[in-house]
Amino acid sequence: MIDGNSILLFVTDAPKSASFYQQLLGQDPVETSQTFAMFILPSGLALGLWGKAGVEPAPTASGGGCDVGFKVATAEMVDALYAEWQGKGATILVPPTDLDFGRTFVAADPDGHRLRVYNVAEG
Repeated sequence: MIDGNSILLFVTDAPKSASFYQQLLGQDPVETSQTFAMFILPSGLALGLWGKAGVEPAPTASGGGCDVGFKVATAEMVDALYAEWQGKGATILVPPTDLDFGRTFVAADPDGHRLRVYNVAEG
């Protein structure tokens, strides 16, 4: 039986990416090595950062092909995290904006993986 879920992002430099996510998320990884780091997000989802040089089969795509979503409780939290992440040096791809599903912004990690913070509008 499956007893947990994770997302694995293939990265160029696992320690550099771990440092980026540690600063962005405000938490320490639960596991680190020269080729891998793992964070457990508040939702329980595991976010793994795996050095792509050692992945078998080798990755065929680079970052930016999908969004890793971070749902927050309010539209105001979207704006607050935007200011926080921008202050921490995250590359902002889309500033806070209102779309048909709610308020959102998009940042990128050092490998170009898209990180979408969003709030689903009620009604």
